[in-house]
Amino acid sequence: MKRLTGISAAEYARRRRQLMQMAGDQAILVLPAAPERVRSHDTHYPYRQDSDFWYLCGFPEPEAVLVLIPGRRHGEVILFCRERDAEREAWDGPRAGQEGAVGEYGMDDAYPIEDLDDILPGLLEGRSRVYYHFGRDADFDLKLIGWVNRVRAQVRYGAQPPHEFLELGHLLHEQRLFKSRDEIALMQRAADLSVRAHRAAMRAARPGIHEYELQADLEREFRAGDAWPAYGSIVGAGHNACVLHYRDNSARSRDGDLVLVDAGAEYRGYASDITRTFPVNGRFTREQRALHDLVGRAQAAALAQARPGVAYEAGHLAAVEVLTDGLLQLGLLKGRLQTNIDEGLYRRFYRHKTGHWLGLDVHDVGEYRFGGESRLLESGMVFTIEPGLYVSPDDDTVDAKWRGIGIRTEDDVLITAEGHQVLTGDLERSAEEIEAFMATTKNDPISPQLL
Repeated sequence: MKRLTGISAAEYARRRRQLMQMAGDQAILVLPAAPERVRSHDTHYPYRQDSDFWYLCGFPEPEAVLVLIPGRRHGEVILFCRERDAEREAWDGPRAGQEGAVGEYGMDDAYPIEDLDDILPGLLEGRSRVYYHFGRDADFDLKLIGWVNRVRAQVRYGAQPPHEFLELGHLLHEQRLFKSRDEIALMQRAADLSVRAHRAAMRAARPGIHEYELQADLEREFRAGDAWPAYGSIVGAGHNACVLHYRDNSARSRDGDLVLVDAGAEYRGYASDITRTFPVNGRFTREQRALHDLVGRAQAAALAQARPGVAYEAGHLAAVEVLTDGLLQLGLLKGRLQTNIDEGLYRRFYRHKTGHWLGLDVHDVGEYRFGGESRLLESGMVFTIEPGLYVSPDDDTVDAKWRGIGIRTEDDVLITAEGHQVLTGDLERSAEEIEAFMATTKNDPISPQLL
């Protein structure tokens, strides 16, 4: 299995065991696989497994339900999945079937998915607590309620139905927040592929190139490395860089434009998330350079807070202070530093937080605050640090030379026992590094084939 998922069977078993220990012997945990999604008529989107389901078993197929039953003598880990079907497999590819679920994926037992309606009520009986993600799948919610009601209908004959329903994410998502050695290796692979992709975009950049051409260059690197885009790639040239979740990727670049590329690979389910902003002609203007350098200083300030025992929010606060001070120095803000911070006046130019958790989801699970206070960083956490500045092209309150400049610099950071490790640190970050890299590739016409 590790060849296919990058995670060993032993680690999957450890994850399930840890979760069941937290849930307790009177619990039952129910996790359906992600459904297939129709793109148009009878054409589906590429299938992507539910992250929680994948985390616990690495089973790649739809139409499956994982059931964990702590302390059950006849097997704690049960998978309902599709049966082998030679006719369907000739069209859609091989299935694991029940034998494969046990032999290849480490299940204690497996049943056909068609038997779920008959078997699950009996597994619910005698369990006092049900852990499940209510609200994710309305159809499955109704099925689960129906199975519980079938047990309730047998109370007068001695049946013991569950009486407590708990959100599964309360336990599982805290577990997922801390990455194992195997997970970090997969995230490093995703990061390395993303570095290659961003360099491909920088090499291809030239005045007049379309955003979608740059997207094609970088996403080719993902697929060449057996990865997929972790999210919709953002390629915004000129004023489009000021749109935080820009999606069109259809405009043509102009000489003098900056291009903001926010794109990352997903490898074996694990995401990377990188943003770089570079000049399409290879040289920053004076104003572009000033804002790019300021964003770089803000990122460095946030990165200095990335160590165990420091509040997660400290990085954002450090970046805000540096950005606000720099905007005052450049004349884009007026007044006193603390007033601008306290009143949030910097948000005209910096509208988002400085990062997010990263893992199986690009905006990964895990609490940011406990009891109203920012949680402390711990070894094994991975998150992004991504300050930015965005000067609207329509903002007539600032000098015209600043308008339409959008810049973000984003890296993926692992907290270690000693401090931190930047998983994406190989990618050129400063204006000097970006200009030098682009100059080298522009002067060497054969470099795209060699690199």
